[in-house]
Amino acid sequence: MPDNAPESIAPALLAWYDANARRLPWRAPPGTDATAPYRVWLSEVMLQQTQVATVIPYFEKFTSRWPSFDAMAAAEDADVMAAWAGLGYYARARNMLACARDVARLGALPDTEAGLRALPGIGDYTAAAIAAIAFGRRAVVVDANVERVVTRLFALADPLPGSRPAIRRLTDTITPDSRAGDFAQAMMDLGSGICTVRAPKCLLCPIAFGCTARAEGNPESYPVKAKKAPKPQRHGTMFWLERDDAVLLVRRPDKGLLGGMRALPTGPWGESPPGVVEAPAATHWRMLNETVRHGFTHFNLEVALATATIPRHASAPPGEWWPIADIESAGLPTVFAKAAKAIRRLR
Repeated sequence: MPDNAPESIAPALLAWYDANARRLPWRAPPGTDATAPYRVWLSEVMLQQTQVATVIPYFEKFTSRWPSFDAMAAAEDADVMAAWAGLGYYARARNMLACARDVARLGALPDTEAGLRALPGIGDYTAAAIAAIAFGRRAVVVDANVERVVTRLFALADPLPGSRPAIRRLTDTITPDSRAGDFAQAMMDLGSGICTVRAPKCLLCPIAFGCTARAEGNPESYPVKAKKAPKPQRHGTMFWLERDDAVLLVRRPDKGLLGGMRALPTGPWGESPPGVVEAPAATHWRMLNETVRHGFTHFNLEVALATATIPRHASAPPGEWWPIADIESAGLPTVFAKAAKAIRRLR
């Protein structure tokens, strides 16, 4: 039988981590008691539903420009949102700013899971990760990589997401009292580089001796996932209104999808193409013969592209006129950046 006893798993994994830990800009070397809380917090916020390779340049840009909670708390909302553009899930950026301002008022980041969960944008996983990695506290840290490792280690057949409470309980059984931060990061590294979704490298795995799924000969069949319902399809129109080599940009409402971000004006997003409904100006709009597609978490979007030009002295709708030649610096969310690129190519 596989030996997945706690006293066997943690020492083997930590020994592997000591020799093989990934070098990441927010990570302290193995064996370090704690890491700078600001850097751990920022990295964990950015890593929510985003790959490490994508996060690294953003993390380096943010820590160079805003190196502390106080610095970020004093930043302009628009500057932070523009710098975040491309990372997606923009509610994270709004919560990040709110959290930085709360921490600046408190004077320090709380060092317990309960205290961390009271802050904007910090849920159970992020609170556990920060408590363990930044403050050396024992915490049960479970991300997607850890879910995969644990379900294979114990051959947990219950499907996700319903199996998450069981995964957390099993992770708790193998989490050591000391070096909990290193253990959490070791589990993440193992899932990222060894216990991968496809073709796991079991021969290189330091805890293969305890893996029930490997003993059964079918590690790739775990974790079991419930079938996803198809995403609904929505349609919209994005408007490119030019004046004097500049394009009209608007600020999206603070609440809701892509809240607070600069964007091209857009009409409603619904089940059928809306045409020029809610166009930003009553002028002649030319519809381009190309659409832009983008996938959000809960729906897929296809947008038509409409362009128009108004003279310098024409009555202008509310918004800001951004130089077209410098549109990349506007910090547009990905879907709007796609549309801007397509329009500039086609217009």
